[in-house]
Amino acid sequence: MNLTKTLLATTALAFTAGVASAADSITVVSWGGAYTKSQVEAYHKPWAAKTGNTVVSEDYNGGLAEIKSQVEAGTVTWDLVDVELSDAIRGCDEGLLEEIDHSILPAAPDGTPASDDFIEGALSDCAVANIVWSTVFAYDSSKTPGVDSIDDLFDLEGFPGKRGLRKNPKSLLEMALMADGVPAAEVYGILDTDEGVDRAFAKLDTIKDSVVWWEAGAQPPQLLADGEVVMTTAYNGRIFNAAAGEGKPFEVVWDGQIMDFDLWVMPKGAPNKAAALDFLAFSTDTQQLAAQASWISYGPARKSSGPLVGLYNDGKTEMGPHMPTAEANLANALVNNFEFWADNQDELNDRFNSWLAN
Repeated sequence: MNLTKTLLATTALAFTAGVASAADSITVVSWGGAYTKSQVEAYHKPWAAKTGNTVVSEDYNGGLAEIKSQVEAGTVTWDLVDVELSDAIRGCDEGLLEEIDHSILPAAPDGTPASDDFIEGALSDCAVANIVWSTVFAYDSSKTPGVDSIDDLFDLEGFPGKRGLRKNPKSLLEMALMADGVPAAEVYGILDTDEGVDRAFAKLDTIKDSVVWWEAGAQPPQLLADGEVVMTTAYNGRIFNAAAGEGKPFEVVWDGQIMDFDLWVMPKGAPNKAAALDFLAFSTDTQQLAAQASWISYGPARKSSGPLVGLYNDGKTEMGPHMPTAEANLANALVNNFEFWADNQDELNDRFNSWLAN
């Protein structure tokens, strides 16, 4: 895995009560592209300015493999990692992550304790959420008009051309079942059976020969821009950034969206624990979460941040309608079942990799 390191702030000396002490440096790992940029602007730069500390940013493509490798080798270099919810739960269960005392998290501006201010499911033993995001699919409206349903992602006859899909069974199997007529509320009940898994892969078979696989979140907008695909699954914020920030004629289809959290976790044995926890608490306070939402269309994980979300950083685009949690976007939404994936990810990854190889 290629990791991109970016020095985000120059190491400084902090002077407190006339005593100089060397500033700390922490390594924060996330998904790159527009998402990491939103974190840099809303979290990293303000925290570095406040504390005099340094943030080194590294990119990865998700999963627990690198965390597990570092922890088992006793050579942990990462301090905080942005992960999906099922990986946060699984990593905690496997002893790969430090437990986080939620009492370090700041209260809401009105005094509401953090434990009551974060939305349901946003806090767990080893993790603190920062965003609600969605896997959606998107298209270039200037080239492929009329797309409006999850069914269209699998309709090669009605909408000929290549499809971009994330090279991971998570969300993809759920979308396949919804496109095959399964109501959102019934997806996990069906996917929890051998017959349901077979049904999802059978649906994927119908477009397998027309798929361009992607792994990094920055790839889907580029695939659309280059004309390599006519539709692609994507993280909703990446498509928003391409449309609002770069003027691309890309449209999100919210039908069949898969909603999820991203959360901060700390690998067991992180080298700069105290500074990293300070960053974690700072980055997940009410104001910083609202600030991130001005850079990308991911919903903040605190209730008190919602009313503070206003315009995109262009000063004119209202962010509310572009959030996964907007009422108009929830008609056929599915919330990721983190327990299902924590329990079944290895088995389904093996099945998916075998399917790809064949």
